[in-house]
Amino acid sequence: MSVTELAQRRAPAPVGLYATLLPPLLWMTLLYFVPLALLMSYSVWRLEAFDIVKEFSLTNFKTIFTNSAYRTVIGRTVLTALGVTLIDILIAVPLGYFIGRYSGRYRSLLTLLVILPLWSSYLVRVFAWKIILGYNGVLNNALILLGILSEPSQIFLYNQFSTTLTFVHIWLPFMILPVSTAFERLPHNLLEASADLNAYPWTTFRRIVLPLVTPGILAGSISVFSLTMGDFITPSLVGSPNGIMLGNVISSQFGVSYNWPLGAAFALIVMLIVFSGLALVVQRGGLDSL
Repeated sequence: MSVTELAQRRAPAPVGLYATLLPPLLWMTLLYFVPLALLMSYSVWRLEAFDIVKEFSLTNFKTIFTNSAYRTVIGRTVLTALGVTLIDILIAVPLGYFIGRYSGRYRSLLTLLVILPLWSSYLVRVFAWKIILGYNGVLNNALILLGILSEPSQIFLYNQFSTTLTFVHIWLPFMILPVSTAFERLPHNLLEASADLNAYPWTTFRRIVLPLVTPGILAGSISVFSLTMGDFITPSLVGSPNGIMLGNVISSQFGVSYNWPLGAAFALIVMLIVFSGLALVVQRGGLDSL
């Protein structure tokens, strides 16, 4: 090794590099790590007579896991998030395949149409579904005009169906974008080679296409799953009073109940569930498609 190369290896990193990294590091520290540390601190404190006792205790977690109602809420939230994620995958895979492989010069237009709903307010999209599914809404009026119903029905709104349907629509762009990107990166020569070997289309999809686009599917899945896990607005506006989710419980604990330690414990459980899914995505290379 020459003296020049040795000097280059031992040369200190330029000051400009540290100056560039400092702002995002401060941003992450103040807006993420500090709130996360506070959240963890509150989760191990307890509330007594409307006073927060700042002593280490696992009372909040014991309360959560010994209360059957709280366990039901956790199970309902996880199952809803998984169901919404699965439905979005089933919708996004064919759409992403078409956009990524066959849209041609219209790819930018189709991508814009996918992103367009994100430009409108979240509440506008939720209230739109209330208008569609409501007692005097678009769906009931259409079914009456078609002769399927004789009078409006209340079965379309304020239940698990309306909650899931609204979630599927709201988070669908977050699934389509990484999936379509994964299909766009798919090497076309592999598909041609599979066809030359007389492989059936299902075999080609299962053994070639699906493994290559799985990182994109996982990237979209963790986005949809995490957004559903923490949401409380949609269940409040279109869901059933008996179908509350973790986001609603956390909101009520930090609001009406004024039990911040219990709310922090619930929030920490949501984070642990989401981070578990994120660890799986990282292991399978899903972050490469984000």
